[in-house]
Amino acid sequence: MGKICFFVVSGFLLLPGMARAAETFKDVPVVDSNCSKRVADAPENHTRECALKCEASGYGILTSDKKFLKFDSAGDKEIAAALKASSKKDHLHVDVSGDVQVDTLKVTSIKLL
Repeated sequence: MGKICFFVVSGFLLLPGMARAAETFKDVPVVDSNCSKRVADAPENHTRECALKCEASGYGILTSDKKFLKFDSAGDKEIAAALKASSKKDHLHVDVSGDVQVDTLKVTSIKLL
């Protein structure tokens, strides 16, 4: 019984470690969730107009290995406001920092470039 308790407690202690530490992504494409797979090979061509039309789906970044990391709700709000205020038509890139939790980025700071 003692060994089982040890493994159960050890497992719970490891759970927080499953979320990676804070990371910073520099000059990475930002896209909406709806278009993330479609534009993965050419995110530079994804337009601001399309991103704003798909705002309800949420936003995220495409990493260098074409993995999509979805923003948390706070990150969605910040980037939506930045996109609305921007006059850029395409080539939408950000510098963003946050905690990666599986496939979601809990945004701590974000800047539309």
